[in-house]
Formats: sequence, C-alpha cells, structure tokens
Amino acid sequence: MAWNTNLRGRLPITCLILQVTMVVLFGVFVRYDIQADAHWWLEKKRKNISSDVENEFYYRYPSFQDVHAMVFVGFGFLMTFLQRYGFSAVGFNFLLAAFGIQWALLMQGWFHYFEEGHIVLSVENIIQADFCVASSCVAFGAVLGKVSPMQLLIMTFFQVTLFTVNEFILLNLIEAKDAGGSMTIHTFGAYFGLTVTWILYRKNLDQSKQRQSSVYHSDLFAMIGTLFLWIYWPSFNSASSFHGDAQHRAALNTYLSLAASVLTTVTVSSIVHKKGKLDMVHIQNATLAGGVGVGTAAEMMLTPYGALIVGFFCGIFSTLGFAYLTPFLESRLRIQDTCGIHNLHGIPGIIGGIVGAVTAAYSSPDVYGEPGIVHSFGFGSYKMDWNKRMQGRSQIFGLLLSLAMALVGGIIVGFILKLPFWGQAADENCFEDSIYWEVHEEVNTVYIPEDLAHKHSTSLVPAMPLVLPTTSASIVPPVPPTPPVSLATSAPSAALVH
Repeated sequence: MAWNTNLRGRLPITCLILQVTMVVLFGVFVRYDIQADAHWWLEKKRKNISSDVENEFYYRYPSFQDVHAMVFVGFGFLMTFLQRYGFSAVGFNFLLAAFGIQWALLMQGWFHYFEEGHIVLSVENIIQADFCVASSCVAFGAVLGKVSPMQLLIMTFFQVTLFTVNEFILLNLIEAKDAGGSMTIHTFGAYFGLTVTWILYRKNLDQSKQRQSSVYHSDLFAMIGTLFLWIYWPSFNSASSFHGDAQHRAALNTYLSLAASVLTTVTVSSIVHKKGKLDMVHIQNATLAGGVGVGTAAEMMLTPYGALIVGFFCGIFSTLGFAYLTPFLESRLRIQDTCGIHNLHGIPGIIGGIVGAVTAAYSSPDVYGEPGIVHSFGFGSYKMDWNKRMQGRSQIFGLLLSLAMALVGGIIVGFILKLPFWGQAADENCFEDSIYWEVHEEVNTVYIPEDLAHKHSTSLVPAMPLVLPTTSASIVPPVPPTPPVSLATSAPSAALVH
C-alpha cells in the first residue's frame, strides 16, 4: 500500500483549527487567578499580606522552570539517538508539548480549577499541565519514528483527555497519593504508548532497520537529554507537594534514588556485555529509573536508605529490561518499542506504585507524628474512619486504574491512528527525517593541511594551494609541470590524507 506523506494541506489546517479552538475556549473559560490578577493589591490588603513574596509565584516558579526544561529539552533530546531522526525527535516533541499544554490547561482546569464558571489560571496550573504533557512525551517514545505529526496531535488530544480523567479519579475520588506521578504520569504514559504501538504494529519494519541504530554524535545528543532529566528530576517529583517538609523530603528522596540507579545501571550494563563494556542505551535511560520509581512515595517518610534501595532495584530491572525484555516484546508480543519506554517508565512506574502502597500501609503516628500523618495522608475530617491499610489499598487501586485506563484508551486510540489518511510513512521510510522535514544533504569535504610537508617527509602531495613550495626548508623533490590534477582522483594523495 502506498502512503501519501505529503502534509501540505492537512497539517497546516489541523494546526490552525486546533489553535483557533484553543483561543476561543481560553477566551470563554480562562481567567487569571487572583494572585496573577491586577486586583492582587486588594487581596493583599484584605488578607493583611505585607509582601509580594507571599505570592504563590515565588514558591512554585523555580520548580516550574525545571519541569518545563525537562519536557521540552530533556525528553526532546533523549529521543535524538536515532541517526536520521533528530529533527523529528526534538521538533515533534516540541509540537505535541506546545499543543498538549494548552489542552491540558483546559481539561485539568475544568476538573480541578473551575470556579464560578471560569478556570482560574496560576503557576500551579502550568506545572500540572507540564506533568500531563510529560506523560504524552513518554508515550511518544514508543511510536517514535513510525507516526506522522498528524497522528501525534490526535494521539496527544486523546491522551491528555484520558490522563485528566484518570488523574481526577485517582487523586480526588480514590484519594491515592502520587506526588511524582509514578502511576499517573509514567505508568499511564508508558502502557498507553505501548498499547498504541502494539495496535500500529508494522510487520515489515525491518526494511528500516539500518536507520534504527545510532551513531556517535546522535548518542551524544541523547545524553544531553539524559543529563537534563537527571539533574531536574528532584524538582519534577517535588513540584506539586505541600510547601515545607513534604516538598523538601520529595527532593531529597529523588536525589538519592537517582544517584543509586546510576551505579546499579553501570554494574548491570557491564555484567550483561560479554566483554564487560558499557552500553550507551542503558546509561541514557536506566540511570533515570530511580526518579520514576521513587515518584509516588517521594513525599512520604521513605527514609534516605529506603530511597537508595528503590533506586538500586530500579536501575537493575530497567537495565535488564533493555538487555532482554525489549527484544522479547518485539519478537513474541509484536510490541515495537522504539525508545524502550517499558523499561524506563513502565517497570519503574509499577515499582513506584507498589513502593507507595507499602510505604503508606506501614505509615504510623510514631514516624509522622499525629499532626504529620493527618497532614500527609488526610486522615482527618471525613476520613476519620480511614487507617493506614486502607490508604495502602487506595494506592494499589490507583495503580490498577492507571493500567486499565492506559490499556483500554491505547487500544481505542491505536485503531483511530491506524486509519490510512494521517500521512504516516511506509515501513521502508520510517525513522527518516526527510519524509517530513527539509533536510540539506551533508557535504563531505577533505581538508588538506597547509603544512603537510612538515608532517609527511615522504609526501607526494603538494601543499594547498596547488603550488610547489619554494622555500629551502622544503624537502619535496621538484616535480615537472603537469596539467592540474583533481585531488579526488589522485590515489597517492587520498591514501596519504586518509
């Protein structure tokens, strides 16, 4: 079947319709929160606030900056490992995130921040929107190189919608805790993306196999994304926590878990290689697994050594997943996971959900203090009859809900994306930027040093420009005048230059 990848009419119209729709919906529903409104000075006077430093902006914006950099730089560059798909990895991630944050502000606003007929917009909203889009970036990793930008926009639209519904049920109805999003962001995003790529299975993808590998510079670019994510992950897991001890604790636990996952990743990567070498795929991905695994329990009293243990096991399981599980999923279950999101987000996300359930189930006033446990888990007001084991069950229900929503939603969206008019590339043209981007061909130039004569005493190649040296220091023997000869066809020159 021949695929029409010309998006000249379809992509601009789709983007234009989506953006105009966003403008209209924002105009109807979205208003500034009082702390971002020009009436803030009246609010300060009414609440006897003496300084603008009390504005929520100054508490949350540093975390927002870090999370924002993770979404647009970290996730974008992490996916540049494919040798011919760097433009698409960064560019399409940019596209889906820019659309996704607008739709997420609306969807989450209707569910969480709707007051008197309007969505109130503050810095907290944009942090939550970035969390939502991070889940879309995770799912993008599973279908990387195999879908068109049209498909990505449609996929993002549905995923943001499902994410918001899942998040509302999990956090507001089931009342599970998930500060760093192990369940709502990583587990949901990973298994949604895996289900979509399973539905979109390409039986002849081997025809593009040569472009699925990396080259030296593409792996180096991907490592930039890894470092951005690794450095900023403590902000990611703590950004939505309560001010004070919970936010402080979430950052510390994430910091420790990430550090532990690096060492275990290096350990296992060297062990599984027959010559003891390290695999850059493992270092780019599994070193981040500790941040995913500690997410749910990040703000709980996990203890410092507990955070190290979580990172320890996440690094091991993630690396083993890249080494053994990814090939099995593709060969036996027909799941073509381009970026290995199952190993970085799926498995550690499930571990994180379980760790959160166990930590909540074994919480006690002896550890938290009576006011502390009420503040952390809400064991007060109408939840007076709750206990720690009920909170543990709530955490497990939240994990199962995320898995169910991801699998069912992924199947539905996968069949929608399977329709043939979205501009997807044929199997033999996957993982290739030139299908959707203007790519200027690289020109390989040969540089011949000016002082080549001093480097090769027996050189037969005249220095550039093609004029024989006339200095007494030259040891190149005189050559009779001959017609100009192209360097490209000169065998002795080519050999010496090489």
